[in-house]
Amino acid sequence: MSLVIQKFGGTSVRDAARRDIVAQWVQKAVREGHHVVVVVSAMGRLGDPYATDTLLSLLDNGTEGALDERDLLISCGEIISAVILAGHLRSVGLQSRAITGGDAGIVTDANFGDARIVEVKPQALESLVAQGIVPVVAGFQGRTPDGRVATLGRGGSDTTAVALGAALGAEVVDIFTDVDGIKTADPRIVPEARTISSLDYEEVFQLANLGAKVIHPRAVEIGRQFGVTIRVRSTFSESLGTIIASGQGILDAWGHRDPDHSVTGITQLDHLLQFRVTPPETMHKDWAFQLFMALGERGVSVDLINLFPDQVYFCVPPEKNAVTQEILETSGFGYEAFDDRAKVSIVGSAIQGLPGVVGRVMAAMAQSDIEILQSADSHSTITLLLHRSDMERAVSALHKQFHLAEEVPKG
Repeated sequence: MSLVIQKFGGTSVRDAARRDIVAQWVQKAVREGHHVVVVVSAMGRLGDPYATDTLLSLLDNGTEGALDERDLLISCGEIISAVILAGHLRSVGLQSRAITGGDAGIVTDANFGDARIVEVKPQALESLVAQGIVPVVAGFQGRTPDGRVATLGRGGSDTTAVALGAALGAEVVDIFTDVDGIKTADPRIVPEARTISSLDYEEVFQLANLGAKVIHPRAVEIGRQFGVTIRVRSTFSESLGTIIASGQGILDAWGHRDPDHSVTGITQLDHLLQFRVTPPETMHKDWAFQLFMALGERGVSVDLINLFPDQVYFCVPPEKNAVTQEILETSGFGYEAFDDRAKVSIVGSAIQGLPGVVGRVMAAMAQSDIEILQSADSHSTITLLLHRSDMERAVSALHKQFHLAEEVPKG
C-alpha cells in the first residue's frame, strides 16, 4: 500500500464542522487503499484560544528571554490540535493516535523559534502505520538531540509534512489549506487570479520566498532535495489544486518563449524598511565591508542592496529595524530610514535571457505612474522596490501586462 501525508492548517481544524470535513478527506484516502499520516497546525488564528499567536500573547517580559521555554509553550497549540483531531477520527471509525513532532522522530538543531530539521527517525510512525493506525502528528515542532522541544518557525507545519513525506517515501504530500492551490497573484488584490495546475520546485520556492503565503519555502526546498511530490489544495472543495514536482510547469513555459507567456506569477511583500547609509568621515574605503559584517554578526539579513562609493541602499524586514539602527548609530554611520516600502516580484522559469520581459515590466509601471525605487533580478525573478501605497496597483498592472488570467496556450 502506498502512503500519503495530509497536512491541515489552522483554519481547517478550528471547529467541529471543519474537522468533519478533514475526517472525510482522511477516510477517502483510506478507502482508496492508502496508508495515511496526518500533520496538523494549531487551531485557528490570533484570538482563538489555542492559536500560536494567542499563546504568544500570554508571555510576559520575564519569559520572553527564555527561547526554549517560549518554544515549549507555543508547541502546545499543535499538540492540542493533534489530540482533538485524533479523537475526532476515532469517532468516525478510524484507528488514530496523536503524537508530538519529537515522538514522530523529528530531530532539530537548537535554534529555538526557527529550528532546522537535521534528521527524521521514522520508526515510530512506521510502527503505527503497520498496525493500521492513522498517526496525527503535531506539526511545527521537533526535539533537539538533548531532548528539548524546538519549533520550526512560521509555516513550520508544511516543513514537518514534507520532511515526513521524504522520510517515509510518501506518494504525495497534500497541503490542505483554505485556498484551492497556488494562484498567479494574491486573489485579494487580483480577483481574476488563476489557480496554476502545476509548478516546478524552483518557481514555487521563489514565489514563497518572495511573499506568497500558501506554502513555506523550507518545505519546497526539502521537496526538491528528496523528490517529494507536493500538492497544494483546498480542504473545502474538490479542486485538484497545484502539483509541485520536478519539471512541472517548465515545458509549456519554455515552449512559448515570448514575454506574454513566460511569467508564472506575481507576488509581494510589504512593510519593508529601506536604509540609505553613508560612512563616517574617519572610516576607510572598506567601510561597506565593515557595515555588512556588523549587520551579519547581529543576525540581520539584508535585501535589495545598491552599493555606491559614498552610500549604500538596502532593505530589512521590520523586526530587524531596531537592531539595524543600533548598529548604525553605535558605529557612527549616517543614515536615513524609510518605513513605507514594499517589493513586488514576477517569477517564471522561462524569463532568463528573454528579450522584452524587462521592457514589459517597465511599461506596466510607467502606464500606472508607479515609481521604481530599486530593482533586482535573478534567472527566474525580477523584483521591484516601490512605495507601499503603490504595491497593489503594481501587482494588478503586472498581472494584466503578462496576461496571467489566461491559460498558457498549448501546442
